[in-house]
Amino acid sequence: MAYTSYVAVGDSFTEGLNDPPIHATGVDPGQAERFRGWADRVAEHLGRLQPGFRYANLAIRGKVLDQIIAEQVPLAMEMRPDLISFCAGGNDLLRPGSDPDRMAKKLGAAVRDLRSTGADVLLFTGVDPRDTPIMRRARGTFATFYLHVRSIADLYGCHLVDQWSMQGLRDWRAWSDDRLHMNEHGHRMVAAKVLDVLGVPSEDTWRTAWPPREDVDPRVKRREDAQWVREHLVPWIGRRLTGRSSGDGLGAKRPDLAPLDSTGS
Repeated sequence: MAYTSYVAVGDSFTEGLNDPPIHATGVDPGQAERFRGWADRVAEHLGRLQPGFRYANLAIRGKVLDQIIAEQVPLAMEMRPDLISFCAGGNDLLRPGSDPDRMAKKLGAAVRDLRSTGADVLLFTGVDPRDTPIMRRARGTFATFYLHVRSIADLYGCHLVDQWSMQGLRDWRAWSDDRLHMNEHGHRMVAAKVLDVLGVPSEDTWRTAWPPREDVDPRVKRREDAQWVREHLVPWIGRRLTGRSSGDGLGAKRPDLAPLDSTGS
């Protein structure tokens, strides 16, 4: 299918953290930092194939599932694009006591509403967290939710991007220093996977085979881990305990469905 319009909804993953921008012009004053990300990369590729292609990205870092459903899904439905990507729940799963079954019911209802507009809907599983020390303990909770996502995709006829099976994303070279967000390489792989799922030819591949890494001195590894705890983990825990979010006060980077050569605002 030749898509003429695309709306992306979600959290930091879809906003594009931490894939640096190509340029910083036309940035929304309410946006602390403009990132590119897999969704922008997909939109740029689709735009090269379809004159007049329009794109909106409503995703905002730190948003949980309820917020995305309440604030972004209705806007996406009003825009009535050909394609909607919907990735949410990661921030919920990171919080103690998250209920993947209850989350799935909410997700399923939102997907049903999105599909009722006639749009193709793109859903995502997350990356297998078994290599991440903190998240590894909740691996069963993550797996349960993503099995629900697979079922929802099947039930409502959605496209599914299965990141769990993307072995290249299990390498730390696909991630930024905060170990929570992908870097340019990770976002590029996801964009290639999305295009593959949509049946759109692309010059990139998601089947990345990383070259072997040199052994790391355990002392260096411990210093790196300690630095990560100070600079990234402690601030993240602090925001959770005080009810704050990294997205507080930020607006969507492309709030309107507009041609790619505009800011969408």
